[in-house]
Amino acid sequence: MKIESVECFTVYPGWRKNLIFTKVVTDDNIVGWGECYSQYDRDGAVVSHVEQLQRYLVGRDPFQIKHFCQIAFDDYAARRGSLEFYSALSGLEMALWDIVGKATGEPVYNLLGGPVRDRIRVYANGWYYKMTEPDDYAKAAKNVVEQGFTALKMDPLTGPWRNYINSFQAKKSVEILKAVREAVGTDVEILLDLHRRLSPMHAIDLAARYEEFSPYYFEEPCMWENVTALVEIKDSVNLPVVTGEAIYAKAGFRSIFEAGAADIINPDVASCGGILELKEISAMAEAHFIAVSPHNYNSTTVALSATVQASALMPNFIITEYFLPFEELGQKLCHNALKPVDGYI
Repeated sequence: MKIESVECFTVYPGWRKNLIFTKVVTDDNIVGWGECYSQYDRDGAVVSHVEQLQRYLVGRDPFQIKHFCQIAFDDYAARRGSLEFYSALSGLEMALWDIVGKATGEPVYNLLGGPVRDRIRVYANGWYYKMTEPDDYAKAAKNVVEQGFTALKMDPLTGPWRNYINSFQAKKSVEILKAVREAVGTDVEILLDLHRRLSPMHAIDLAARYEEFSPYYFEEPCMWENVTALVEIKDSVNLPVVTGEAIYAKAGFRSIFEAGAADIINPDVASCGGILELKEISAMAEAHFIAVSPHNYNSTTVALSATVQASALMPNFIITEYFLPFEELGQKLCHNALKPVDGYI
């Protein structure tokens, strides 16, 4: 069996960004689907990488997943990765696992060691887009809980992403978080995402202010590239610190693990290198007593399914992401799209 063709599809789901799907077909007509991480104006670059990478994939045995990924990095990328490259590679890698699963009649988690759990906890995201007032956040959060979710993620800061914020922004973020906590009660987990925006002084100050509302974790308080700053934050706050969605492949996580810069990591299956790479990253984290909460700002179809396959393999998995605004399109595209029930898949 050999790979015969590769296609790429960009789909607008009606909310914020496009979704990018890959279709890989073998010479005996087994079709594999994958999904690339997408990001606003960078979609064209991701698609271009998929189109160029097919030269390294067509004619190859689809079971040679590890070798293809290594050759793609060594020979195509010349050992210089990027968001666009790893997103394209992830989408193709997923599609290969889809082919292998169909060819063997096995779910991917069985091919990679077997599951350690039979359900995957998810948190809701995308529910507070463009909101600015505490009451609006509170009403929307209550609606999420009424849909059956036991955890939700939010960014309490309003305004553009900048390293420095003023006292008004800080105070308002506390008011927003307070309103959400009061709306959902004490039994619902609130996950905080700071989107890599803060300097350490602001991150440390806000974490202290947020602590009374018992957040589940404190995600990406600053850019991960400054590991020293991330360690400073982690050592100064009483909330679990998360980083990883902007880190690609195993090598990118080495400095985080060695420095003890995070309690939890959140790599994305659609940008970290794919299912096997996510599994291997999680195994590295396991050896450092670090938990894994996979990022999944992707569709509720292919990438979510890939995330679930990988998460089933992880002893150190805790929770993953489900984007509510992509749900409607997902149900149209996929007749058996995964759907959370009482906060689990």
